[in-house]
Amino acid sequence: MRRPAARAHSLRWQLMVGILLPVMLLIGFNTVSLYRQALQAADTAYDRTLLATAKSIGELLEVSADGKEGNKPQLLAKLSYSALEPFEADNRSRIYYRVSGFGGEMVSGFEDLPAWQGQLPDQGPYAALVTFLDAKYRGEPVRMAVLLQPVAGAAGQGMATIQVAETLELRHTLARQILIETVWRQAVLVLVIGVVVVVVVQKATAPVRRLSHQLMARTEDDLSPIQAPDAPREWQPLVEATNQVVERLSHLLESQKRFVRDASHQLKTPLAVLKLQVQSARQGDVDALQALAEIDQTVGRATQVANQMLALAKVEQLHQELEPLPTQDWAALTRDVALDLAPLIADHQLDFDIETETAPVNSHAWALRELTRNLLHNAICHSPSGGSLRITLLNIAPWARLQIADSGPGLTAEQQARLFLPFASGPGSQGSGLGLAICHGIVQSLGGRIRLENRSSATQIQGLDAIVELPLSPAGLEQHSDTRA
Repeated sequence: MRRPAARAHSLRWQLMVGILLPVMLLIGFNTVSLYRQALQAADTAYDRTLLATAKSIGELLEVSADGKEGNKPQLLAKLSYSALEPFEADNRSRIYYRVSGFGGEMVSGFEDLPAWQGQLPDQGPYAALVTFLDAKYRGEPVRMAVLLQPVAGAAGQGMATIQVAETLELRHTLARQILIETVWRQAVLVLVIGVVVVVVVQKATAPVRRLSHQLMARTEDDLSPIQAPDAPREWQPLVEATNQVVERLSHLLESQKRFVRDASHQLKTPLAVLKLQVQSARQGDVDALQALAEIDQTVGRATQVANQMLALAKVEQLHQELEPLPTQDWAALTRDVALDLAPLIADHQLDFDIETETAPVNSHAWALRELTRNLLHNAICHSPSGGSLRITLLNIAPWARLQIADSGPGLTAEQQARLFLPFASGPGSQGSGLGLAICHGIVQSLGGRIRLENRSSATQIQGLDAIVELPLSPAGLEQHSDTRA
């Protein structure tokens, strides 16, 4: 069971995928980068608030000599949590702090907030002994500022450690708001791009749809050129190529019609004659032996026409053949054909001469035989009794050149133009007019050239030269190069 052919995607779909997919991938990458940048920007903004909070706490610190260990200076903090409420943006975030004394002892704040044990960076972003870090406190992620604040008084001086931590709800909320607003705008952009693609493709393909409707409305025999003046410039090569195909198809159909018409006429005539000959023989109007001879001659002509029609149809298949052709030695085949036609040459008492060089060409053997046989047979038939006939096959890279020179009456220019058409023969010819058409088809299928040239002196035509040039095979070209070297 044959599978249904895969349906090709429309131009609109291809453009939508080709444009929107990269855009959406870029938007996805941009969204991740933007969210990270938004978090970084929020950290920078709120880190300043944490630093300001820590500095405000540092301004409330004092030094006292009332310590228990030999009147050493002791850090005092006159601070309550209510003093930090102005630094809280709203009720979605909480601020925790801890003040450690000169010896690392707890002075004020939240006792369960772990004391900082790290080191300050070599060069921070602020003109203060401060560092920022991410940590966890009471199971929640927090952002912490650690400030080393010098404190001096009458009793002495020292370095206090102030830690201020803030929960991250507000930072994440701000980053999400920035992200949502940006993604919403980018979604609108993607929608606009999609609508533009649909509208533009719809407008650009409108001439094609109109052209399709026109072609579907045509009759079967309408092969006139396509008219699409409003088609875009990019569609014009397709329209021109289609018109060229239609023109070739029109010529092909016309040639087939003419061939069928002429073939029916060529076969109808000998069949009608054959019928009359049979009737005359049955009625006794003609002697039996004479009637059989006439019938044999008529059947022979009809057989020749049928065989040549089959050969012409076979030549048409050569144009459709895609597989590489085998390599044949045209010289050997030419000598074989000349040997087959030797009795006919002898019957015409021709002064015959043949000269050949090895000429490998890519072709089927039957095609080269048919080509050579038709040209040589025509030359024999048109040469007068006792005339001359010469065959020359030369290896002239990149061509193999066959020349058959007869001593016949030659051809007029009008006859030369028509002799390659099916059923077109010269004056006085007894053939069907298919021989040269077959030769022309074979030569064209093999990528060669054929021409008929009158050989004349100053006063009269001395004969006709049939010249065929076929491309040498790669082996023949290599052999020719080696010979010259």
